[in-house]
Amino acid sequence: MNGARLVRAVTAVGAAVALVLGIWAFVAPRSFYDVVATYPPYNLHLFHDVGAFQIGIGVALLAALVWRDALAVGLAGGTAGAVVHAVSHILDVDLGGRASDPWLLSAFALLLVVTLTARVRAIRKK
Repeated sequence: MNGARLVRAVTAVGAAVALVLGIWAFVAPRSFYDVVATYPPYNLHLFHDVGAFQIGIGVALLAALVWRDALAVGLAGGTAGAVVHAVSHILDVDLGGRASDPWLLSAFALLLVVTLTARVRAIRKK
């Protein structure tokens, strides 16, 4: 395997690992805690957030395999993480934080979605 293929293969494996762990932590946080992260105390919202950010990392790594545009790759990862993070705060609204968190995080996620969409459209025009 040449160097470029090895880099792409490791990137793909890294993306898969980050996405699997992120989705697991977000969708089944108690199971993730029991199997992987047994550091007491268990905190549902923490694992939702951990999942959100791992998903963002996984999406960024996948995007890097598809796009050569660094800004689009960064926006893809940031957008994925921000969207899932906003969902985390919507789901966990009764666990604490500020009443404005779901709204502010959703607005930020929407802003990133719009920005990523604009960037992808600009890339396609080239």
